[in-house]
Amino acid sequence: MSAAEGPVDQPAPHPDGPSGGQAGAPAFDRHLVLEQLGGWRGMLDATLPTIAFIVGNSLDGLRTGVWAALAAALLVFLLRLVRRESVQQAVSGLFAVGIAVAIAAFTGQPRDFYVPGIIRNAGLAVVLFGSIALRRPLVGVIAEFLAPSHLGSMAAHRHPVPGMRGRMDRAKAVLRPGERDPATGRAERDPDPELHWREDPRLLRAYSWLTVLWGSVFLVRAGVQWYLYLGSENSDATDLGVVTLLLGLPVTAVEVLVTLWVVSRLHRHRVRDLGSPAA
Repeated sequence: MSAAEGPVDQPAPHPDGPSGGQAGAPAFDRHLVLEQLGGWRGMLDATLPTIAFIVGNSLDGLRTGVWAALAAALLVFLLRLVRRESVQQAVSGLFAVGIAVAIAAFTGQPRDFYVPGIIRNAGLAVVLFGSIALRRPLVGVIAEFLAPSHLGSMAAHRHPVPGMRGRMDRAKAVLRPGERDPATGRAERDPDPELHWREDPRLLRAYSWLTVLWGSVFLVRAGVQWYLYLGSENSDATDLGVVTLLLGLPVTAVEVLVTLWVVSRLHRHRVRDLGSPAA
């Protein structure tokens, strides 16, 4: 090879990599974003202000419920500070609770504490169904960002219960690898897929159905909450609060487990197909 030709096997630097883009600009690191997600702990923390509001409101009226919800949200925030955990989700939760209690305090109706949640559920349902119409199912976008199927991070099946703790631990091990760039300390960039997930009919179809599942749950939540909201004027709205809790964390846990199980099967399918010799 002549000197004029230069090396041919040297990969071009990624525009967002350490040597690309603006000098000193940090690359987008999905591993860091994953660490900011609250996980099961965050989901549980998010329900505590609602529980506090229900208990306080039913025992001693709206004022007590408002202060109990604020105190619970603030307690979650302070605990995360003490434990030096990510406070991003706690801050957003404190802000959301602040809006909810402000609305309820302004109207004097306990039922209005749940208005932001009803609007959020309805809005998420619209976004999820809209993403399917655009052929970019949101569950697929999120899943492929957190655990790209071409890496097979959830493809192994050594745990007796599919999609449970063993599989989640293996996914976490791949998503948070031990090897990091010594210069920047960031996780190594994942290799690009040979076939984009939206070009794989099986992945696109499965992610679309998962998005329908999540969108339908948000839609049912909004519908049931709205029905109970209309019937809880001048009451303590305890039934609305209890139903909100029942349709919250328990249903979401089932959705997450179903999604993990389906995604793990999709990863096995993707890795097998990409690993087969070309015709």
